[in-house]
Amino acid sequence: MSGNSEIELKNFSSFKIGGPADNFLAADSPESIVTGLKKWRRGIWSRRKKIFILGGGTNILWDDKGFGGLVLKPEITTLERDGAAIKVGAGVSVADLLNFAAENNLSGLEWAGGLPGTVGGAVFGNAGAFGGETKDSVSEVLSLDTRTYVLNKRNRGECEFSYRNSVFRRNRSREIVLEVVFSLIPGEKEEILNKALKNIEYRQARQPLEHPNIGSIFKNVQAERISPEVVKLYGLNVKTDPFPVIPTARLIAEAGLRGLSLGGAMISPKHPNFIVNVLNASSRDVSGLIAVAKDAVNRKFGVRLEEEILNLAS
Repeated sequence: MSGNSEIELKNFSSFKIGGPADNFLAADSPESIVTGLKKWRRGIWSRRKKIFILGGGTNILWDDKGFGGLVLKPEITTLERDGAAIKVGAGVSVADLLNFAAENNLSGLEWAGGLPGTVGGAVFGNAGAFGGETKDSVSEVLSLDTRTYVLNKRNRGECEFSYRNSVFRRNRSREIVLEVVFSLIPGEKEEILNKALKNIEYRQARQPLEHPNIGSIFKNVQAERISPEVVKLYGLNVKTDPFPVIPTARLIAEAGLRGLSLGGAMISPKHPNFIVNVLNASSRDVSGLIAVAKDAVNRKFGVRLEEEILNLAS
């Protein structure tokens, strides 16, 4: 367990933004997580403090003031094949899981080519892209209740997956994803890798990966929330993600915000649903641009954008 003088959260964010953590625990087993939680709770002020479960830090906006509680990072790295299933620890990167699946000629995760972050984070937020979602292949999730220390095992239905959401996100700080079982289908290694590579290349060509970022800031907008007349007027495209949506990047661009800067942060000209850290941006800079985007899109289209990221600076 580390104190705030040692751990800067900007080092645990792909945004490179964030202040110190009051306490930080990286643990590689359920037992060490429980031991760490019990030790932390023996502290005088811990009952008044929050817990944050950290994955890869690829969708988090930390506050420059830091986090006044315990940041807990599960680093469980189980990676085992059992027939057409793979058991994987929450701390394994999505990239490593995809490569392991390909090496074992197991298909079903190609949509995740280039997806950043850890398996635990992908399950937490039901990450998705290119028409696929994490939930599509999940058969079982093992989690830990941070208050009772009881292990919970859920099947896919019990995980209550929805668009970029799950029971684990709704129970944020109460429940830690430990291990996940993915049920896949037999495939050919080269074909799996080629499909994943196409998705990686698509991301590289269309996303501002040259700057620190935390991916799409907002969820895409369900097409039914925007009238057909407005869709036609602005030539908005409807895509499946996994149901009909209007890309939020297009709405932000139509609102005239492409390339808008505030302090060291900028709405990406390349992909307007990304905010990039171009000049040592602060969390206040990013929060300001988020507010501007929400207001502009609401005024122009009558749609309230919903954040996909975890905004701890709001």
